[in-house]
Amino acid sequence: MTAAFEAFHLTGSTPEEMAELLSEPPRLGRQIFTWIHRKRVFNCSAMTDLPLQLRNRLNAQETLFALKVIEKKQSKQNGTCKLLLECGDGELIESVLLRHKDRLTFCLSSQAGCALNCSFCATGQSGFRRSLSAAEMVEQALHLACAGNLQSNSTPNLVYMGMGEPFQNYDAVMKSIALLMNPLGMGIGARKITISTAGDIPGIDRLAEEPRQLRLSVSLHAAHDDLRSALVPLNKKYPLQDLHDALQRYQNRRGRQITIEWTLLENTNDSPEEALRLVSFLKGLDAVVNVIPWNPVSGLPFTPSPQKRQDRFMSVLEHAGITATLRQERGGDIDAACGQLRMRRNRSFREKS
Repeated sequence: MTAAFEAFHLTGSTPEEMAELLSEPPRLGRQIFTWIHRKRVFNCSAMTDLPLQLRNRLNAQETLFALKVIEKKQSKQNGTCKLLLECGDGELIESVLLRHKDRLTFCLSSQAGCALNCSFCATGQSGFRRSLSAAEMVEQALHLACAGNLQSNSTPNLVYMGMGEPFQNYDAVMKSIALLMNPLGMGIGARKITISTAGDIPGIDRLAEEPRQLRLSVSLHAAHDDLRSALVPLNKKYPLQDLHDALQRYQNRRGRQITIEWTLLENTNDSPEEALRLVSFLKGLDAVVNVIPWNPVSGLPFTPSPQKRQDRFMSVLEHAGITATLRQERGGDIDAACGQLRMRRNRSFREKS
């Protein structure tokens, strides 16, 4: 076997790449791809339409798959499911399945940890380790599909909104999207896929040139520079006016609506004055606002915004004609906020050692 074959993960390869790396006919690459991506079969012995010799050859390899599920937590409140997954090098990442009345949403991580160090986010507290491969992102979706009993003829919504800044791992994210859109596999439509950024302007500009009709979400959280720089340090590099200009360029090029994410923190960004600043920022943009109650993170100096303050914030947006939704709290009983489960697991390991 070649070194290239020994190192590659099946889930990060197109059908054509599989066939080439395995030195097999293209039809066998397509069959393997369908077994894994559509049927979610990870045991090569069960791929019964493959030649026995090829099945044995695949089973002899230990690196065909990138991730291992080491913990699964499901909310008793609403069925939200969180997976803690281990990479081949021991890094831990998280993925979340959100259940809605008529659909499932998969929230994927793009990095192990995060370099942005947003002050209210659990992921940033444990630092940045590395970017994930396309295979590691694809396998998150496959494991979530298994956890959610997703039928082979159904497709979920997909959001790159977990650990990490997707635009700082741009090429691998785009490859994972191409694999998850492949009709031989999950066949997710581009308009069901959202990339969330903390405001990485080069990434926004690159996305504007993509041929696929992907959705863009921006984690804003504050609409004046002093506060946003304190909450989202990336703002020091890409301040709000530059970000606004980039979003206008994106919309001029794509004609697509943008989602603005705003996590409410009591007495920090949940006042009517902050809501009015958000209204001002949105001038000239076609955007909707997703207002998110904060999931508490141990050790951070914030508290969730109480219901009255949430309602008052929403009222200001509505009176200004802004389309806004207040996200239902999900997964508070399972550490569903980004990075919490990983942080708790790492802390427990350090205490034991």
